[in-house]
Amino acid sequence: MAFFASVLFATSAAAEPQNFVLDAAHTHAHFELKHFGTSTIRGRFDVIDGSITLDRAARTGSASMSIPTASVSTGFAPFDGIIRGTYLLGTAQHPTAYFVAQRFGFDGDRLASVTGEFTLRGTSRPLTLRALRFSCRMTDEPAREVCGGDFETEFLRSDFGITHSLPFVADRVRVQLQIEAVRQ
Repeated sequence: MAFFASVLFATSAAAEPQNFVLDAAHTHAHFELKHFGTSTIRGRFDVIDGSITLDRAARTGSASMSIPTASVSTGFAPFDGIIRGTYLLGTAQHPTAYFVAQRFGFDGDRLASVTGEFTLRGTSRPLTLRALRFSCRMTDEPAREVCGGDFETEFLRSDFGITHSLPFVADRVRVQLQIEAVRQ
């Protein structure tokens, strides 16, 4: 069985780069940060658009994602309004955050990381997403290839000019990203 799987991967890997579009129903960014040293603020961005190019043979890839900052959701609407406000995300002035990656890191055949530039509130910084898991599969109906995985990263919100409530609300933001993309 392992032999057939390696032949299948080698056959598909010999092809040229493949293009994928993010599946909005299965792609979300979750975030968390410490709140006044007592609890953890958690939320997510419900809308992420983007595309991925993957060349398994060359072990390279690229990704482009846009996140409407107004899509933030903590489950508590009044708090969502505060997060969207001028002192935090500033969604009126900065309606979109971006992640653009040109470097995919592999450990053998396994995707290990995606490195690029994250732009939030008009400020861009390097960012690496660590792949916790990543795989591709064929679906039956409709017949198509779907790739997806779970990624994580951390960044300092102060690096993007978000200093409101420091040090009471932590500077370090942890992000967990679930992605599924459909081959075009």
